[in-house]
Amino acid sequence: MARQNINIGSSANDGTGDPLRTAFDKINDNFVELYGSDNDINTLDANLDVNNFAITTGVTNGNVTITPNGTGNINLGSITVNGSQISSNDSTQITLADNIQTTGTMNVTGAATLATSLTLATGATVTGILDEDNLGTDSATQLATQQSIKAYVDAQVTAQDLDFACDDSTTLSIDLDSESLQFSGGTGITTAGTSNTVTIAIDGTVTTLTGSQTLTNKVLTAPTINAATMTGTVTVDSISMADNTITTNASNADLELDASGTGSVRLIAPTTAVSTLTTADITTTGTHTITGQLDAEGVRIKDNTISTNASNANLELSANGTGIIDIKDAMTTVGQTITGDVVIDGQFDIDNISINGNGIIATNSNGGILINPNGTGMITLGGNTVTVPSILSAHTVFVDRELLMGPISKIKPQTTNDDVVIESNGTGSVVLDQISITDNKITTHVSNADLQLDTDGTGYLDIRTDTQTTVGSAGGGDALPGTPTGYIKIKIGGTLRVIPFYDQA
Repeated sequence: MARQNINIGSSANDGTGDPLRTAFDKINDNFVELYGSDNDINTLDANLDVNNFAITTGVTNGNVTITPNGTGNINLGSITVNGSQISSNDSTQITLADNIQTTGTMNVTGAATLATSLTLATGATVTGILDEDNLGTDSATQLATQQSIKAYVDAQVTAQDLDFACDDSTTLSIDLDSESLQFSGGTGITTAGTSNTVTIAIDGTVTTLTGSQTLTNKVLTAPTINAATMTGTVTVDSISMADNTITTNASNADLELDASGTGSVRLIAPTTAVSTLTTADITTTGTHTITGQLDAEGVRIKDNTISTNASNANLELSANGTGIIDIKDAMTTVGQTITGDVVIDGQFDIDNISINGNGIIATNSNGGILINPNGTGMITLGGNTVTVPSILSAHTVFVDRELLMGPISKIKPQTTNDDVVIESNGTGSVVLDQISITDNKITTHVSNADLQLDTDGTGYLDIRTDTQTTVGSAGGGDALPGTPTGYIKIKIGGTLRVIPFYDQA
């Protein structure tokens, strides 16, 4: 309820102000709104309770929200809160006297000073950093500086030797601080050093795996030969290999290519059968290139076309068992007719319309979605509730169940100065929440409920109707009849009043 002002008149005791009873009635109403304890939303008690130097909410488990206006701050003593930032408004440091626990990441942009020690999740507690070149302090809680560590390591390297053992049982001891190790070659072997690399090389007297040496009168027992080059005819048992030809030495003998175990015979390059090729069942893996036409019973494959050989025969694509036919790339069809159910798992794009899940979306920028019935047909939206989160623009809307508009609901015509018509069907009424409108009659839709006409803010109730200057049989407005014809009961500001009325002259 808004605050009620007491009319005190233009001057003292001029008779134009509120009567004493009316004035104190307004005072009581204002105090009830300010100090009421019934938790009514219009009372201070329903929002904040200020008592005993404490501010609490008037309802159980309610929040107390302190929000500055615009870019303003919240000042608590010398502490300033701005959004998620806490600072001191008198340029002094902020002291947190008790333990602090954070479950997120702590970022410190300035220097950090620890008065006692630093303890991490695991390991020892660090209490200080020492600068000792000999690392003489045997401490499990103090760290060393970078300079101290370097000086200690340099001293240790100077005092150590590196020992080597040779094949002839010779032991070499190299002082790491003053001596060097020499690498020397032997027959056919030389050594050379560049930067920190020692290179060991051999000359032509040593046979290498990649060199071009000629071996004469050598017997190879069970050798493994990798990438060998052979000239002339090579004979292996009854097989001869010369140039690019493999033949059998025995007369009329078959040439058989067989793999071991479950292995397969693979022909990698394009293969040409000079005469008829007869095979049993063939299982192949990999890519097959066929130049020309492939006929497989009633199906013909040529170039990029799959067709049937039999006249007027259908071409059927069928998967085995529960398998499906999966078309990976875009497909262009000419006047297809589909009979039966079509199931699309994923997104279905038609021109500028995309259907995905249970949504129909326009894919072009700022594109609309048009649903146009034919002739006098209607668009029916099923379901118990139709939700319009923004603006509903329509010429005529028939609502069968429930229509929910956005957070701030509006129904307005699309063309300027057009009327908004909400019309019931037949003898039905237009029901707006608890108000029922039938023809030119407004009634409450709830039994025994009051019909309230209220304005917003300081607005007044303006009743536009014809007026006259006479009242009753007495004539002019300055000569009212002594007794009214009757009285109208009406609530003004929530209080029941009676207003006299007279018959028209």
